[in-house]
Amino acid sequence: MSELVIERIETTILDIPLIRPHKFSLLSIDTQAVLLVRVHTCDGIIGVGEGVVPGGPWWGGESIEGMRALIDGYIAPLLVGEDAFRVDYLLTRLDRMIHAASFAKAGVEMALWDAVGRALDAPLHQLLGGAHRRSLPVTWALGADPVGTVVEEAQEKLESGAHRSFKLKMGALPPAEDVARVAAVAERLAGRAGLAVDLNASWDEPTARRWLPALDDAGISLIEQPLPARAVDAAARLRSRQNARLMADESLLDTADAQLLAASGAADVFALKLAKSGGIGNVRRIAAIAEAAGIGCYGGTTIETSLGTAAAIHTFCALAPLTEGTELFGPLLLADDIAVNPVTYRDGELILAESGQRNGGIGIELDEDKVAKYARCDERV
Repeated sequence: MSELVIERIETTILDIPLIRPHKFSLLSIDTQAVLLVRVHTCDGIIGVGEGVVPGGPWWGGESIEGMRALIDGYIAPLLVGEDAFRVDYLLTRLDRMIHAASFAKAGVEMALWDAVGRALDAPLHQLLGGAHRRSLPVTWALGADPVGTVVEEAQEKLESGAHRSFKLKMGALPPAEDVARVAAVAERLAGRAGLAVDLNASWDEPTARRWLPALDDAGISLIEQPLPARAVDAAARLRSRQNARLMADESLLDTADAQLLAASGAADVFALKLAKSGGIGNVRRIAAIAEAAGIGCYGGTTIETSLGTAAAIHTFCALAPLTEGTELFGPLLLADDIAVNPVTYRDGELILAESGQRNGGIGIELDEDKVAKYARCDERV
């Protein structure tokens, strides 16, 4: 097959409930909206991807509704008639014609890679150069809830063997109260689990300078994005003054951000996410910068279904500098899945061999009944 011509692109919005509310620093969600993207080719091959934004536009600046409008009205017309095998070229073209919109582009790129893998009958990680590992540990995210609620949930995960490390959301409470809450959780879990925190850019530099040492004293091993995204110099100063490692997330969107963070010495770890960086190709470029700078990489999530999670595990297993584990818990937080063959978790890890190798591409087959069930009302016929 010399070409894989794109015939049309379809999008569908789904609303999937969570097993429990998930609290960020600024808001709480009990449903995850997902944009399903299908790339149809003239050969009858259909590649599938998804776009997700955690909690809506407050985090990444895009909404599910806006992503669908952008794909339907602008991205699809640019891609119809093009060769899906030229994934990197097509994304470069989109970047030249459409500014930003990384979440929308990531969903389309995922579907393109899936179509290519299906056409070649090759799993995605092989198309990306092959796997460095066959599984990755999965950290479970605990919301910004009271100590008792958080500890009870963590203990349940530990006793079942589902997870061995946890990440606590912070930023919803005054700093003193928030730090005391985290320290109490850390004391209850001491010696049994690794614990990180995510502030979602909610502190300023003086607040962070005042309270990060207390988190360090409590045994917190990793602190994610304590400062606003563009406060890179402040993050570098902060990192030089305390022991706990800092992880960049909101401040790391593209390769220019990666270069700046590396040159400034503002992060010990990069949080990689397919959606926020515009897809697999850009994540691989960011990881290359991290590797050259001696910075570790962590596989983040935007609360994906098995489809997006499988795409992520393929990508992350094919990255040498992905040394800090992942938080690919999306399907476990969702109350239902849209896959006939969902991803597989075992002993605290996500397994590559059973999360995409049964078919070419991403390897996930959609349960069309579930897709219809969760399709937004204006999507149903």
